[in-house]
Parts: sequence; structure tokens; C-alpha cells
Amino acid sequence: MRFEHLFSPFTINGMTLKNRAVMPPMATGYGNADNTVSERLLAYLERRAQGGTGLIITEVCAVDPRGKGFPNEIGVWNDDFIGALSRIPAALHRHGAKAALQLHHAGRETFEAVLGKKPEAPSAIPSAVLGQPCEAMSLERITEIVRAFAQAAGRARQAGFDAVELHGAHGYLLNQFLSPFSNNREDEYGGSEENRMRFVLEVVAAARKAVGDDFPLWIRISADEMVRGGYDFSLMRRLAPRMVAAGVDAIHCSVGVYSTPGGLSIASMDTEPGFNLFRARALKDVVRVPIIGVGRINDPAMADQAIARGDADLISFGRQHLTDPDFIEKARRGSLEDIRRCTACNQGCIERLSFEMKSTTCSFNPECGREYKGPVLPAGTPKKVWVIGAGPAGLSAALVLAARGHQVEVFEKESQPGGQLLSASRPPHKAVFMDWVNWALRRLKQWSVPLHCSHPVSADDIKKAAPDAVIVASGAYPVTASIPGLKSELVADARDVLTGNIKLAGPAVVLGAGYVGMETADYLLANGIAVTVLEMQTLPPVNRFSAHGYWLNKRIKDSGGKIIFGARVLGIENNIVRYVQADKPSEEKASLIVTAMGAKSENTLEDVLNALAVPYRVVGDARSPRRILEAIHEGYKAGEEI
Repeated sequence: MRFEHLFSPFTINGMTLKNRAVMPPMATGYGNADNTVSERLLAYLERRAQGGTGLIITEVCAVDPRGKGFPNEIGVWNDDFIGALSRIPAALHRHGAKAALQLHHAGRETFEAVLGKKPEAPSAIPSAVLGQPCEAMSLERITEIVRAFAQAAGRARQAGFDAVELHGAHGYLLNQFLSPFSNNREDEYGGSEENRMRFVLEVVAAARKAVGDDFPLWIRISADEMVRGGYDFSLMRRLAPRMVAAGVDAIHCSVGVYSTPGGLSIASMDTEPGFNLFRARALKDVVRVPIIGVGRINDPAMADQAIARGDADLISFGRQHLTDPDFIEKARRGSLEDIRRCTACNQGCIERLSFEMKSTTCSFNPECGREYKGPVLPAGTPKKVWVIGAGPAGLSAALVLAARGHQVEVFEKESQPGGQLLSASRPPHKAVFMDWVNWALRRLKQWSVPLHCSHPVSADDIKKAAPDAVIVASGAYPVTASIPGLKSELVADARDVLTGNIKLAGPAVVLGAGYVGMETADYLLANGIAVTVLEMQTLPPVNRFSAHGYWLNKRIKDSGGKIIFGARVLGIENNIVRYVQADKPSEEKASLIVTAMGAKSENTLEDVLNALAVPYRVVGDARSPRRILEAIHEGYKAGEEI
């Protein structure tokens, strides 16, 4: 069998899994307002089980009302929740998957608005990320929460779950007690390492007693907090054997907390796949229970090799389950090219949930989170539909239209498909974006959808062919400010630089510090070109709060790039860029000047379509220049509705 290690069965304390693939907990925001399991959450989880994964661990489930991390987090703090929770294992079992409930208390990593009172924590130290004031837990309250974890574990077994996972990672309550970064208590739960371990060991022992010896129980840990003032891997090497002695049957080895620089808990495309597996392997040296490895893994071949090497016994594929719920089954039957790979862009999942306060989806899979609505319906009457533009919005629309049975043709004015992704995939660590384009092209080829490149569409083309409907996905074109000298032969658009249409020369000056400008600077620096970025805004448009933003800023700084904010460019003379900052005139020498000042929608065909009375939809950057998430989702929606 291909991937014989990944697809071999495995047993944890009497629970036998059909393969070594694990879907780890990922918060979705799909729960009901009363913290019960919704139809949306149930359908989402069942769809992942249908795809062939052996073990599915639910998202965080609060053991106490004061432990919620977000308003509609599902709960298990009293017996009233058991009935609704029981629907999860019942649904997953229909497809041969085992179900584990993750038990959670957010501690200080939440808001008063979520709880109706201040968060509680080991110490009254606000979260480094959220800044929310919190209260130190009393000894009585600590005892209550130990009991709450135990009772929740018992309810999970009553509800029909096959196992329980304790959330001891990522800066939540159990992790907070372990760390001097968040615990400055002076009683028996703080101070010494022994005391800081006490709460975790008590929770494990109490949960084990509640579920009995014959029920799988494990813990998810951050092996290394990787934050100044936190604990490192040496603590976990000492703690792991004690957790096993207290009752855990396995350890789920993650890394980092939410204030770890670079967001390693949910690593971006800037981090190498499988970057955390060495820690899982190191844990195997100190305990004799199964280790679950995790860390930006989207490749079944990598997982199989990791198991074969002994890095881990099981492998968690997190966001890959969002992007393609069928990837395990595709790997099992050898259809690797059909797998839609997670790019770790984070736009639709963690950043959408954390920064936009919206429920999770996936940039590249618009069906993620809408499984409860059912599959896309076939077209009642197949139509002749033209898609104008083969960027992400156009390709997304064409995929849905073809799946529904429409007669689709795609037209692209450039010599190759991909749209903005042709340039967006060129900076360091972003080549993965073209994986989706290539996947989409393979799918369209399977459906025999014609793709006409180097073919700008004219009014005569539309009039002659008379399509029943048109999707305008023609993208956007770059715009610049009115700056004297901008037509110099030294000046080039960022997209031309990234796609290799311009010969690189240094030093270079990039005008604009948005993502396009910053990523172009990153690209130039990676090619040995000295770079200065000039930005008119006084605050960085690309901040360090997102994982990609952090690594982008770090690489530019570490490579010697300069970013100057509050810089108003006055003009370009020969190879000099003149600007003023804080009323002080300055200048930068440049052999290449790159413009990255924004874009404007290319939607001139609207007038033609209106004149010809052809029904149409405008999607993606042709509607308004935004992110890949909006482009792919709008294309999907248009294709679904025609």
C-alpha cells in the first residue's frame, strides 16, 4: 500500500484508529449562541470524517462558563450539554472515524465581553496579546476548575466520545499555570517548577479518575513557549513523564503561545512544513506513550515519512482539513494531484476568527463552513457562460460553473492564467499560491473547459458568440500618485518586477509599504538587491500582529532593508528619489524604482454588457481590489448562483 505507515491502524488505550491521520482542534465559531452544538458545526465535522480521517478532535469545548474563549464556544459545563454533544460522535462514527472532545479553559486569553466578568488566571497578569485585565484565581476556585475538567471528561464519555483531549497548550489556562510568563503566584501553585506543574497534574489525575482506566485520555501541550520569560523544552521533558504517570495515554505535541513571535502555534507560509516534528521526536525519547506530531503539515508523503522515521506515532493535519476535506481519501487511492493544498495563508481561518471576529472558512475552499447548506446544485437549465479573466476569481467561478453542468469558456488577456497570483507567488515562501492555480487548471481540464490565453475579449466577441451570461473577473491594474519624474526609465511596477519582466538592479527604492510593496522588497532583498521602502503613512500598513506580517518585517530588517514611514515623495530626478519626512527633505539613490501604490478595478466590459443586455456578475479585483479570500469566494458565489 502507498503510505503504508500513515494508513496503518493504531490503538490508544483500547481505541483502534483506522489510520494515523488526525484532525486537530481548530476553533470555528460555528457553535450556537447558547454554546450548544449547531447544525453547521455538526455538518462541518461530519464532512471531515467522510473524507477518511481516522481521528477527529473537536474544537475547544469550555469546561466552565468563565473559561470561554469566544462567545459561541461549545460548552460541557453541565449535564444539559450531553444530548447535543452526543450528536458529534454519532455523526463521525457513521464514516468510521473516532471522536475526541477537547476540554478547554481560556484563562486570561479571552475578553470580559465574552464572559460578562473579568477573565480568571493563575495571576492577575493581562494577556500580552489581548491586554485584558484578569483576576488571580483563589485556591477554592482552582479546586473548582480541577473538578470542572474532571466532570467534563466524564460527560464526554457519557456523550459517546471515544476519547478526551485536555487543552494544555497555546497560552490557555493549563499552560498559564506552567509558565513563569503568566504565573507569579507564591503559594503551592506558583514559584518553583514543581508548584507550577501542580495544577496540570491535578487536572490530569482528576480527569483520569472520572473516565476510568479504560478510556483514552491525552493532553495537547506547547513543548516550548518560545516567548521571552516563558518555559522552554527542558521543562516539558521533565513534565511529560509525570503527566504519563498521572494518567495521560498520549501527548499531542504543539508549540508556542499566542504571543510567540511569528505565530508558530498556527504557522504561516513563512515557516517550513513539519518544522515542529523534531520536538515530537524528542518527547518520544522521554515517554513511552504515543506522540501526535503537528506543525504546518499538508502533505501525506511527509506524514508517512515522519511516522516511518519515528518522529511521531500519529500526524495532525490542521488547516489542510479546511482546504480539502477529502485529502486523506485521495491519498489513500493515490490521487495526489487531486489534493487541494493548504497554503497556510491564514486569511480565512485564524486571522478571520481573531482579527475580524467572524467564523472560520478557508480562502481556497469556499465550501468550508457551509456544509450544512448541502452541496452545490446542478444547473436547472445549462447555460453558455463566459468567464473573462483567469485569475483566482475567474478560475473559482469556472470550477463551480463546470461542476454544475454549464457550458463554460474562460478567456485571459495575458499569456498564462493565474492573474495576480503570478506575481503574488514570487516573493519568498509564497510559491505555494501557484499550487492552487495548478490544481484549478487540472480540474478544469478534467471537465474539458476551454481556456483561451492571450485573448482579450471585445464587444464584437460577445456580440457574435451571444453567451447567456458573463462573469467579469478581469482583475485590476496598478495606479500611481502624481509624482514628477515617475515616467523615468528607472521606474517599474511591482508586478513587472516580480514576474521577471524587469532586469533587477540595486540599490532599489520601493514606493509603498503595503503587502505588495513589502513583498516586493522581500523579493529584491532575497535577490541581493539593497532596498529602501518609502511609505506616506506614519504607521505601518503591514503590522507584526499577523504571522506573515511578522516574518515579512523581520526578513526585511534582517536583510538590511530600510522602511521609512511618513515619507512624502517629491519627485524623481535621474537616479535620485527626493522626499520629505517630518518637514525634513531627504533623498535616496536608486538604480531601480518600484511603484506599489495600489490598484484600480478593470471593469470596462460592464458598459458593453449593459449595452448588449447580457446578464453578468463582477467578481474579485474587478469589483474591488482585495485579498485572495474575497476573490475566490466571490467567484464561487457567482458560479453557484447563475
